[in-house]
Amino acid sequence: MGELLGHLALGFSTVFNFVPVDIPGLGTIPIPLNILLCFVGCLVGTLVGVLPGVGPVASIAMLLPITFKFDPTGALIMLAGIYYGAQYGGSTTAILVNIPGEATAVVTTLDGHQMAKKGRAGVALGIAAIGSFFAGCVATVFIAAVGAPLTKLALIFGPAEYFSLMVMGLVFAVVLARGSILKAIAMILVGILMSTVGTDLETGQERMTFGQQFLSDGIDFSTLAMGLFGIAEILRNLDNTETRDVVRKAIGRLLPNMQDMKESALPIVRGTFIGGILGILPGNGAVLGPFASYTIEKKLAKDPSRFGRGAIEGVAGPESANNAGAQTSFIPLLTLGIPPNAVMALMVGAMTIHGIVPGPQVMTKNADLFWGMIASMWVGNLMLLVINLPMVGLWVKLLKVPYRLMFPAIMMFCCIGIYSINSLPTDVMFIAFFGVIGYFLIKLGFEPAPLLLGFVLGKLMEENLRRALIISRGDMMTFIERPLSGVLLAVAVILLVVALLPSIRKSRDEVFVED
Repeated sequence: MGELLGHLALGFSTVFNFVPVDIPGLGTIPIPLNILLCFVGCLVGTLVGVLPGVGPVASIAMLLPITFKFDPTGALIMLAGIYYGAQYGGSTTAILVNIPGEATAVVTTLDGHQMAKKGRAGVALGIAAIGSFFAGCVATVFIAAVGAPLTKLALIFGPAEYFSLMVMGLVFAVVLARGSILKAIAMILVGILMSTVGTDLETGQERMTFGQQFLSDGIDFSTLAMGLFGIAEILRNLDNTETRDVVRKAIGRLLPNMQDMKESALPIVRGTFIGGILGILPGNGAVLGPFASYTIEKKLAKDPSRFGRGAIEGVAGPESANNAGAQTSFIPLLTLGIPPNAVMALMVGAMTIHGIVPGPQVMTKNADLFWGMIASMWVGNLMLLVINLPMVGLWVKLLKVPYRLMFPAIMMFCCIGIYSINSLPTDVMFIAFFGVIGYFLIKLGFEPAPLLLGFVLGKLMEENLRRALIISRGDMMTFIERPLSGVLLAVAVILLVVALLPSIRKSRDEVFVED
């Protein structure tokens, strides 16, 4: 306990650290830069969650170039704030407009919008914010408690174990991806293949560059992410007809009464636990949290027929689950260096760009970053509670802005951002190319997120595969003979086989049908 408190003290000192900044006309002034970046991240994340069709993946991809100006800790604190802030904002759109601003807010539309139609929009928003705040705080405590033991455990991992762990992570991504399993496998393989483009660091040979000089350094992560998620999302949303069922009734009081709190207390606790556990699973297990919470609350209810007609438990449980899952998804990233979803893949990219090697060494070599991020989540959750409730009126007005007016500005921001990294016109052409590819992938039912996971993990897998084979003198059996590696591969194979069973595939399709 003493060691944990010492680590948290380091984290909070990092978050509240004052940095001297030169301001024209005022001279050098010390400002709490990390606190400001945390606030900006939470505010942008809420905005992203409120505006349907943008999403945290696209936003983080677009904002990656801006983070190059900051130190790694501040940059990652801001990006993390965008991610869990979007979980808060997504509920606002789900309740007021019946459109999930974020994928995890799908379930909130079922009862949240019905509550709004009955004139209880304020109570729905209030309980969503309270549940999210509680879940976020508990999940952060959980991260702080298990972070150090998991990091110590991860230090026993060798190259073979890391390779097998990544294989298992990609299999989870296949199982938990929406749509066809075969399409998800195809996307992961394409992502791994794309990660090999460029100069081989071992041999110095160029691979799949087709003689083009601009490909000799490989495909830039920022370019791929911004194209697949930023530009493609804009094209997809412009292609869809706008349908907004904005609630016309008054929002009403925001604070739930004692009866509301009594009905919501246990769903919030259960949702926090369910979302927190599922959030750790590789392959975006956090998406399943709200669905699982809603199902359990409906089964435990004395009158299940209330669900879908404005049951407050149908808002409290899922909203707690999605926020808890968003925060615990940082555990595999911070302790093992394995991204469990597309947003965490972007975080791996951001860490790599800033010269930080994701994995258990982060806690030992960059303790201020590790514990600073954890401490910032507490601060961020408090900020989100303050940001969300008083600014509901502003979010309602923003929801009335047509997409066609927003997206040209986002497109211009993407182009300026990507050009500012290397000052290369080819980068702007590349995001347009990947944007068109991403748009057609979505239209054909292929999910881009597994491709990005495959791209990020591909380089790490190749590196660990080579190391393991060098240590074993080329013996492939090393991956099976090493106990931990063998167990991880066995789990991956069993998962894939089970997921391909007809009955499981049918159940899986039913879970994701509303996504």
